[in-house]
Amino acid sequence: MKNQNWKGTFQVANGLELYYQCWHPQALARAVLVIVHGHGGHSSIFTRMVEYLIECNYIIYSFDLRGHGRSPGQRGYISNWAEFRTDLKAFLKLVRTKEPNLPLFLIGQSMGGTIALDYVLREPNQLQGLILMSPALGALGVAPWKLFIGKMLSRILPHFALDTGIDLSAGSRDPEVVAAFAQDLLRHSQGTARLATELLKTIDWINAHATELKVPILILHGGADRVTLPENSHVFFESLTLADKERREYPGSYHELNNDLNYQEVLVDMEDWINRHLKKGKDNREHRGDKEDREAGKEGQRNPTVK
Repeated sequence: MKNQNWKGTFQVANGLELYYQCWHPQALARAVLVIVHGHGGHSSIFTRMVEYLIECNYIIYSFDLRGHGRSPGQRGYISNWAEFRTDLKAFLKLVRTKEPNLPLFLIGQSMGGTIALDYVLREPNQLQGLILMSPALGALGVAPWKLFIGKMLSRILPHFALDTGIDLSAGSRDPEVVAAFAQDLLRHSQGTARLATELLKTIDWINAHATELKVPILILHGGADRVTLPENSHVFFESLTLADKERREYPGSYHELNNDLNYQEVLVDMEDWINRHLKKGKDNREHRGDKEDREAGKEGQRNPTVK
């Protein structure tokens, strides 16, 4: 029996049908992992990551953001950030409907990390943990003049688009992978005026509310990332006040950790963290169950049944 891959669409608030995929392992699944890709990407760029985690018996879901991949919409455009948030909420509702009894982890890559973090800060319920890969949390590898134009035109020409100018080679140190990036017709490098301002505004909001994060978090970042600078995720990590937080920086690694030379090291670290938090969640549930049994016993002693 082979691992199973399903594809489909789901409807979001304004009637758009967004494309999604899911992968199921052969064996009994241990948890559900939901991946949110970054700007210019799509749900099929995580092949190595999916293959590794499927073998560890996780169910994986991912969708193409509006304006990306196989989903409709102008490339790289949103009218406001809330569209990303409500799209993710709708997708998580779909996943929960299909996989109601398994622990759920949310994984955000690059701008997808910003989307995931913004969502979790506002709606932290029902998540076992949050994993951010190369999250956009500060200065970006886009020319300042392009960001300035975006700010100036956001209100009057929100659909105005420019190429971000980010070199594909900034994604990985593997020449074969970079060549595959160039042949991937679903990737794009368009950024619109409105998206630029909404992204920067959301990054500022996230940093201002970092102390409110309550969900266990793992941050993974390449030390040589030129797209989303690692020092920004370090500053964010240091501002977190929750105890269950970890951050790992990989010296020399580029932006797409799942596609870089040391991707296996990264995936081993990720799966180790997920595994530890599954065990911790199980221990917590057993502890709560024991406590409830003890309380029930005490209540029975106080109010014995008369026969």
